Amino acid sequence: MILVLNGPNLNLLGKREPDVYGRSTLADLEAMCLATAAELGTAAVCRQSNHEGQLIDWLHGAAEDGATGVVLNPGGYTHTSVALRDAVAAITVPVVEVHLSNTAAREEFRHRSLVAAVCAGSIVGLGVAGYKLAMRFLAESRAS
Repeated sequence: MILVLNGPNLNLLGKREPDVYGRSTLADLEAMCLATAAELGTAAVCRQSNHEGQLIDWLHGAAEDGATGVVLNPGGYTHTSVALRDAVAAITVPVVEVHLSNTAAREEFRHRSLVAAVCAGSIVGLGVAGYKLAMRFLAESRAS
């Protein structure tokens, strides 16, 4: 099972700055992730929270819940949360960081990810397709 975690403000997908984040809603994104998991012969569980501690709890429980990988879009916590970074570093399940927008092409404060160094990889700027790529990577890593 692949766990898909979305952080703060991602519940507003499709409404919040659609020129930056696209027009897909969170429901659209989750449906795509479920379909992608099925294509890959696995399952997905999708969760979203605006609360840092909830995301940390889900990361801590990933292996126990049966996840073989995590797709994580930490939202704004990417650039600010040492606690989220430490949670990713503390678990044995591989995590792929995903961002809908190209964070390097945005405001200066978005250029640095605190979680990137402890993730298996990062995918930025490819919109919702980035989630599919992350899921494919995790599924193929599990199979090899």
